[in-house]
Amino acid sequence: MSEQPKSFFQTEIERLYSEDPIRPEQYAKVRQSKAFMENFYSDKVELDDLAKAAFMSRFHYNRMFQRIYGLSPRNYLRDLRIAKAKILLKQGLTITQVCFEVGYESVTTFSTVFKKCTGHSPKGFQKLHLQNN
Repeated sequence: MSEQPKSFFQTEIERLYSEDPIRPEQYAKVRQSKAFMENFYSDKVELDDLAKAAFMSRFHYNRMFQRIYGLSPRNYLRDLRIAKAKILLKQGLTITQVCFEVGYESVTTFSTVFKKCTGHSPKGFQKLHLQNN
């Protein structure tokens, strides 16, 4: 019986594990930046600033973050903000309040991103969850 060829996913996993392991100080810096995002998600968080704080180039920082957490820092921050927005919308805050509270500067951008991530507009999401309570 012949062995089945490896899938792209299996090949990539093996490639990642065969690369140099992440140095402990790099891991610590990336973890610190993740904690920073969790604490200051509503502020203007710039990828360049996170990379500088971790003493890495933007490219290397992005690659390390993605390697450790499985998604880019930008997507992590977006998902974090949307998760916080869902909580605030369920509490009955207005769309504009939620938008600024989670760090977006434009209601239009916030609404577009929210709908892309959840499948519902912020107003639709809020209406759905306030009716169910």
